[in-house]
Amino acid sequence: MLPPPRRLLLLTGGCIVLGAGVALLLTADLGSDGFSTLVNGVSLASGTSFWVANVLVSLAFLAMAAARRVVPGIGTVVQVVVVGGVASLGLDLLETPATWQGQVLLLVLSLPVLGLGITTYLGSHTGAGPAEAAGLAWDPPVPFRWSYTAVQGGGALGGWLLGATVGPGTVVVFLVLGPLVDLTSRILRLDVHQGSVARR
Repeated sequence: MLPPPRRLLLLTGGCIVLGAGVALLLTADLGSDGFSTLVNGVSLASGTSFWVANVLVSLAFLAMAAARRVVPGIGTVVQVVVVGGVASLGLDLLETPATWQGQVLLLVLSLPVLGLGITTYLGSHTGAGPAEAAGLAWDPPVPFRWSYTAVQGGGALGGWLLGATVGPGTVVVFLVLGPLVDLTSRILRLDVHQGSVARR
């Protein structure tokens, strides 16, 4: 059964914005988010394709979240499909700046776009993507702004230990994105929690 139109709009719009933010982050070429770094590390260490590693890591994160009553929903599927499609399109259209100042500017620009996209799609209460679900699984007792930071930071560390490359953008994302989503959710008055813990 499809959710009401407003929630569908929040879901699809948020995923489109999030995909644009991912494209900006990757085009800056200063390091990806912690989750993607972990996927890349698993891919390198296991010899599997990035796609296969992404499925395996995503399933592991979603299973852990489900064990703590953050279950997948239609939003989980839409997030993966739409964000990936929009990000791929954006990467085809954008070019990495020729100067480091331009790269830093693109990285800074990506952060509020990522924060807005994550907040909006989670605010639809239709299910969370793997990284966000893993963060929400520990809130409570740990506030999402810090549990999400731990997920991104742990992913970056794990990916690096498995052979993936990290950059300054990776560090910035895992330190800033959780608090930024928390701030954005307060400004927009959108609850990012899912299921039985959603405070509507």
